[in-house]
Amino acid sequence: MKKQLYSKENLAAYLRAFEILTETDIDAFLRLVEPSHLKKGDFLIKEGEVSNYIAYIQSGIFRSFYHSSEEEEVTFCFTFQNQIITAYTSWISQEVSRENIQALSKTDLFVISKENANLLEEEYPNWVKFFKHIAEQEYINLEKRVYLLQRETAEVRYQDLIKNYPEYFRSIPLHYLASYLGVTQRHLSRIRKNIVF
Repeated sequence: MKKQLYSKENLAAYLRAFEILTETDIDAFLRLVEPSHLKKGDFLIKEGEVSNYIAYIQSGIFRSFYHSSEEEEVTFCFTFQNQIITAYTSWISQEVSRENIQALSKTDLFVISKENANLLEEEYPNWVKFFKHIAEQEYINLEKRVYLLQRETAEVRYQDLIKNYPEYFRSIPLHYLASYLGVTQRHLSRIRKNIVF
């Protein structure tokens, strides 16, 4: 019981940090979220499904991937503790997702349904601003990801991951990391040997 209360306190602190929501807005949200737990390897969403939930990651790591035309898995994103996650395009459009979101570790989440999120927006206008802000941040992150992939070397992309998420990247399996960086595992091994921590 204490762990759940502590978790909701973390979630409330996360929401306050945006300086968009009032305490009334946050309390309304906390009444609607539900705890959820996924085991390593479980999926938050699979391609072909509609994203009807958005989640706050209390603990754990996720990877987002799609299948190439050759049916190979291409990892394009990692999402970590104290972040919000969903298949955003599907969440916004309510069309089927093209991406898969898979837990790379045991994860603890708080989730809210699309239906309840819509109710929040209707009753508390600040939630419209908040979800708009989150969508904008997702777009900015996607643009940065495209920039890194197209303009920078794999070494720079690897160092960027180390710099921004040093406490997590060692938990990511090497074949997923190589896919994310757009290199072979052999190339990734050479990169790792040349970078001193």
